[in-house]
Amino acid sequence: MEKIYFVEDDDNIRKLVCYALKRENYAVEGFALPSEFYSAYQNEKPDLILLDIMLPEEDGLSILGKIRRKDPEMPVIMITAKDSEFDKVTGLDAGADDYIAKPFGMTEMISRVRAVLRRSKRTADENSVFHIGMMTVDSAKHVVTVSGEPVSLSFKEFALLEILMRAGGKVVSREELFSKIWGEFYGESRTLDVHIRNLRSKLGKAGKYIQTVKNIGYKIGEDDE
Repeated sequence: MEKIYFVEDDDNIRKLVCYALKRENYAVEGFALPSEFYSAYQNEKPDLILLDIMLPEEDGLSILGKIRRKDPEMPVIMITAKDSEFDKVTGLDAGADDYIAKPFGMTEMISRVRAVLRRSKRTADENSVFHIGMMTVDSAKHVVTVSGEPVSLSFKEFALLEILMRAGGKVVSREELFSKIWGEFYGESRTLDVHIRNLRSKLGKAGKYIQTVKNIGYKIGEDDE
């Protein structure tokens, strides 16, 4: 049974979400305070973290930063009452794998949780190692190297890169990327742009391999067109 931690100081929201996820056969633990979450996280890591931004003791973005430094591949979905473009971009830039703005429906929330967990548990197939120029992507080991040096990516960034590598130089449309990675409820198109920007930045010199095909999508290629 997949385990989910939910950090939310609003008792009603926390209880409602925990109840809904338990009905979907997830093991869920809710925490009103960051200190309570840290204590549980040290003892046992979950499969997914739902993290509110506005919290007592410490804000969610600060918590996300600490998680990313220790465990860059931990799936994290940010939840907040704020619904501005600035907050969405800030959360994604900080390393969140998805973003849900309050108020949200339980159907949407569960769909996003499923999509994130599905991506995080992706299994490797026979052709699991891909190469282009100075970059190697190993799907089975979930490892990316550039010039032999490992690169730390969130699982959603890795998923984007893997899909592009598997396409073998063909263009992958924005719609296909959204569908495969974010599922039905993917929200603003800015979400994909932020993840691509972060991915290029983390890949350094190899970031040039990710090419934008205007009004269509992205592809992987050695020539920076």
